Amino acid sequence: MLHLIFAAGEPSKVPFYIAGGAFAVWAVVLAALGLTNPTFPFNPRGQRAVIAVSFVLAVVAIGLAIKTSAFIK
Repeated sequence: MLHLIFAAGEPSKVPFYIAGGAFAVWAVVLAALGLTNPTFPFNPRGQRAVIAVSFVLAVVAIGLAIKTSAFIK
């Protein structure tokens, strides 16, 4: 019973799971595109876009992992 009371006080991890899942899907898509097309991402602008999206997804996933942690209040 005490364990259930403790668990109810923890923040939901669902936002982290969604962000982490989106980051994982992005990684699989990039791998598939890179393996099937050797010239991907085609030009410097495409490279910057891939880096930017990857960076944003990583920062959001890490931030939500910290935010939903039971150790950070």
